Amino acid sequence: MPIAGKGMLLTSMDVDPEHEEDFNRWYDREHLEERVAIDGFIEARRYVAEDGAPKYLFLYSTQSIEVLDSPAYRNRLANPTEWSKTTMARFKNMLRAVARITISRGKGRGAVLGIVRIRPPGGGHDTLREALRAALDPHFADGVVSAHLIESDPALSGPTAEIRNAAGAGAGDWFVLIDATDITPAETAMRRVTDNIALKPMIISIGVYRLLWDIAKADIS
Repeated sequence: MPIAGKGMLLTSMDVDPEHEEDFNRWYDREHLEERVAIDGFIEARRYVAEDGAPKYLFLYSTQSIEVLDSPAYRNRLANPTEWSKTTMARFKNMLRAVARITISRGKGRGAVLGIVRIRPPGGGHDTLREALRAALDPHFADGVVSAHLIESDPALSGPTAEIRNAAGAGAGDWFVLIDATDITPAETAMRRVTDNIALKPMIISIGVYRLLWDIAKADIS
């Protein structure tokens, strides 16, 4: 299982250029470590877009999806630092997905992440999941190290009382994540999904992101 744990928080957003330096400093000097320190959080990864929107993307792995509705996490949301209050108020085009990791194939993390956002129909989730499992073969292309599916929980995703500027639309969307060593293999693996005639109507967006850095619980314990 290349992704530790069974739960994931995915966030993505833009920020105006005049605030970007402080935004990046906040993530690097406070926010990622603060989140990973919460009970049940395992690691966090920070990305910037090579081709896609919003510009910034973050993945937080947790022991289970329940961690993302736990008292420890809710307490942190309800008691942000002053720096957090200022920075979060500047988020634009924010996406917030609380998800279960339902497929994870391969080993390791790549320097590049391909992402495909899918809006599943009302039924047939088991059939769709199995179709994606077949497509998410990390051995399909050299340079692909692992491939994953995360399925958002509509009740937990989207805006919260503390994070009001997250988009509410698509709170039940799924995300295909491709960990690769470079852009070309990531794009090759993504086409296994995007070129599938049956899946095309469900695709909302695609993107390719470059890893900036990551931090694990072991780094701060």
